[in-house]
Amino acid sequence: MKVREVSSKRGFFSLDLREILSYKDLLFLFVRRDFVSVYKQTILGPIWFFIQPIFTTLIFSVIFGRLAQISTDGLPTFLFYLTGISCWNYFSDCLLKTSNTFVQNSGLFGKVYFPRLITPLSIVMSNLLKLGVQLLMFFAVYIFFYFDGAAIEMNRFAFLLPLLILMMAALGLGLGLMISSLTTKYRDLQFLIAFGIQLFMYATPVVYPLSLVQEKLGEYAWIAFLNPMSAIIETFKYGFLGKGVFDLNGFMLSAGVIIVILILGVFTFNKVEKSFMDTV
Repeated sequence: MKVREVSSKRGFFSLDLREILSYKDLLFLFVRRDFVSVYKQTILGPIWFFIQPIFTTLIFSVIFGRLAQISTDGLPTFLFYLTGISCWNYFSDCLLKTSNTFVQNSGLFGKVYFPRLITPLSIVMSNLLKLGVQLLMFFAVYIFFYFDGAAIEMNRFAFLLPLLILMMAALGLGLGLMISSLTTKYRDLQFLIAFGIQLFMYATPVVYPLSLVQEKLGEYAWIAFLNPMSAIIETFKYGFLGKGVFDLNGFMLSAGVIIVILILGVFTFNKVEKSFMDTV
């Protein structure tokens, strides 16, 4: 009979991957729960995966493309905005849902032991399924515009897509873990993050190209890469649409920022995990 010893005496950056893998069945169960529960009693069900980005893209195309006439680097406005929204939706969903890990699962955490990190990991993985569906829609729209004669061209940077998805997942997970840890004491963060992430989107080249930022900021354009999502979204656009900016130094800076954020997220999560039941 195998005996597992559970102890609270662990390092602040303790990350036992073997323990997480031993609970992989529970992880997949949570993934299924997160995926199914959202649309379980809805009329349209998974069709919402398509409705949300399509309507958001249409609104952005009218407001920012037609009324504000913001540059899209000569790309079709609908395809330009759909590219940014597809990436942004995955990141924002991961961040928003993982930021409530402790509060929403306090009852479960207080009854049975399992690696707490499994819960936010399941959110990242379930959102990956949603991203996959939306990427299929993006490729369908891409093919339509390609054969319609739009000036778009895929290049070798498109093969960075798996890395870009990993970077978005790591960034959303890291920020979500930090915020979740803080919300155990400061519940106001639940309200702040809800609209704060919308403001954060406008600091990211979703509704405007990074070339516009470079034009306006000049030599200070590197500041834009302190926002890791800037390099991710711009690389995605550059790889699949052939227009945009790929700055290797900026990309590496963004990757470094993401690694730091993920480390800090795991650090704070492990620290709060030991005593969060006393504060939730």
